[in-house]
Amino acid sequence: MRVLLVEDERRLAELVKGGLTGEGFAVDLAYDGRDGLWMAMENAYDVIVLDVMLPRLNGYAVCARLRDAAVWTPIMMLTAKDGVYDEAEALDNGADDYLAKPFSYVVLLARLRALVRRGGRERPVSISVGDLVLDPAGLRCRRGESEIALTPKEFAVLHALARRAGEVVSKSELLGQAWDFSYDGDPNIVEVYVSALRRKIDVPFGRTTLVTVRGAGYRLEAA
Repeated sequence: MRVLLVEDERRLAELVKGGLTGEGFAVDLAYDGRDGLWMAMENAYDVIVLDVMLPRLNGYAVCARLRDAAVWTPIMMLTAKDGVYDEAEALDNGADDYLAKPFSYVVLLARLRALVRRGGRERPVSISVGDLVLDPAGLRCRRGESEIALTPKEFAVLHALARRAGEVVSKSELLGQAWDFSYDGDPNIVEVYVSALRRKIDVPFGRTTLVTVRGAGYRLEAA
């Protein structure tokens, strides 16, 4: 799952990013409101974590502009403030949830998963490709009645393919969805994860649903 974290406290931003990355999220960072707004408008995210007190453009304004532009990505707002009026302002500007600092990382993670499960206005709770079913919020995968154990990164790659089932998804697109903007390693890492996925979602079931389209990318298709 891809997350945009807009937070000007860089140490906090790096700590939260590290924790979420360990849980399988791909996290992009923005340190002010204008950059956060641009990134949210230009990229597809599963959830946005948005601080209120931001330089250049505050979180309330970012949230309101995104909703005015019909960007319905779930938004959680973070603030050092607390009180019913601050919470009401966040929700009135289009936020889906609100968490006051200091916050528990465990609570943040649980709420993010709940937001993804709830999804935006048009996002389904689960994704089905034939008898392969993904639960993005719970990081769970099954084929028919059989549960398939995936690592967080394997799930992220499969999720990116499942969201565009039947289409060819390029290696660079998979890197953009399952990793983040700061990744500068070997792009062939995608091939490693695709091979691991085939061994888990196809081989044990006698299927060939994760297909390599030579020179173009990969396609996940219904059995």
